[in-house]
Amino acid sequence: MNKKIAIVILNWNGREKGLIDKYLPSVVKYSSNAEVWVADNGSTDDSLDFIHNNFPTVKTIALDKNYGFTGGYNRALNQIEADYFCLLNDDVEVTFAWIRPIIELMESDDKIAICQPKIKSYKDKSSFEYAGAAGGYIDYLGYPFCAGRIFENLEKDTNQYETIREIFWATGAAMFVKADIFKTLGGLDEDFFAHMEEIDFCWRVKNNGYKVMYCPQSTVYHYGGATLNKINPKKTYLNFRNNLLILYKNLPEKKLRSVLRKRKYMDMLAAVVFLLTTNRQEYKAVLQARKDFYSMLPQFKEKRMKNIEEYPSCVLKKSLVLCSKLWRKNKFTDYLPHLSK
Repeated sequence: MNKKIAIVILNWNGREKGLIDKYLPSVVKYSSNAEVWVADNGSTDDSLDFIHNNFPTVKTIALDKNYGFTGGYNRALNQIEADYFCLLNDDVEVTFAWIRPIIELMESDDKIAICQPKIKSYKDKSSFEYAGAAGGYIDYLGYPFCAGRIFENLEKDTNQYETIREIFWATGAAMFVKADIFKTLGGLDEDFFAHMEEIDFCWRVKNNGYKVMYCPQSTVYHYGGATLNKINPKKTYLNFRNNLLILYKNLPEKKLRSVLRKRKYMDMLAAVVFLLTTNRQEYKAVLQARKDFYSMLPQFKEKRMKNIEEYPSCVLKKSLVLCSKLWRKNKFTDYLPHLSK
């Protein structure tokens, strides 16, 4: 395998949170055929000193402030020369020979731009992990889900997803991408800051005629929620706002109005559920997300015109919310017959 591979971990106070000393050793140990980089997103702890003193083979980039997931990676990857980038979260434990099967798959087809490994839970290594599992998909209203994860329902890994296949989106927790394609398409959209930016990027990749793949021959273990807890008003805000931005940027014209109208009702329902079951901050986060989405539309018009295409493959033609919440269909196999080809 004669390709230059850069494993790039975006760090923000990872030493203070105990992430560097816990997860970086496995990356160094099992990535001998790649360069390992840590891009520091303006940390205020001693992350960089700790890395320099304890991991001398790891290369570092120091950014002057926290640019979020999108801005941090864009600035870091612009400084790295490689054939392949792997965007790897700082709370991921990798395994022996995790890189080779992915690169071999991507080398086999010029149309493959992105690939993710199997993502399992660090906390329960028999189960899939929320962010990525066995590959990502969306329904026609923009709700993301995974093979192995429908909303909060996680499947045990019983080798049911052992086939290489095309998916809609690959998780930013462990995403391999061909470097020239990443740079040609302008990298991640920095208006997203964090959350769902990888779904937007994968949609853009598909609109440009490339494939996004899942490779089960490679496995990593993701802790998850190390930056923001799963229930967090800021995370709720970013997820709702960014999901609407993805739809506006990428939906074909004939679908846009209908989908956004339906999403308005679904979002209002979600806000009410938050108000009744969690706390008022989550409710307010949804309302603020919708307000800010509309205020951002003028700056997104040009992006929409660049990306607009027909629906790509791997979109669920049914409503994920109705199927899961009303009809209790919580296994990916329930949805396979309804995915667009």
